[in-house]
Amino acid sequence: MKLPEKGLLLRIFIDETDRCEGHPLYEAIVIEARRLNLAGATVLKGVMGFGAKSRIHTTKVLRLSEDLPIIIEIVDKQEKINSLMPFLDAHVREGLITLEEVRVIKYRHSKLD
Repeated sequence: MKLPEKGLLLRIFIDETDRCEGHPLYEAIVIEARRLNLAGATVLKGVMGFGAKSRIHTTKVLRLSEDLPIIIEIVDKQEKINSLMPFLDAHVREGLITLEEVRVIKYRHSKLD
């Protein structure tokens, strides 16, 4: 797959305990993005953060949290990102979703796969 130089970066900020049909929500989002043939997705786990409720989530030893921040990042062209939005609207009940224009410098895979 070749991406155009101009793309969109979709960021989805949720908590690791958010669920979708019994599975982690971040996992469901990545699986749906793959099903829709998006270019790729990366899940990042935060060590500390807070959201709309201003509750601190942290990995500090004295304040172990099982509800750490998760960020899913997806870069693709607008049409592909738009195809994922109905799923996000239906399943992301709390969190933040952002979208910004990005310049794609390189997107390749090894032919050894």
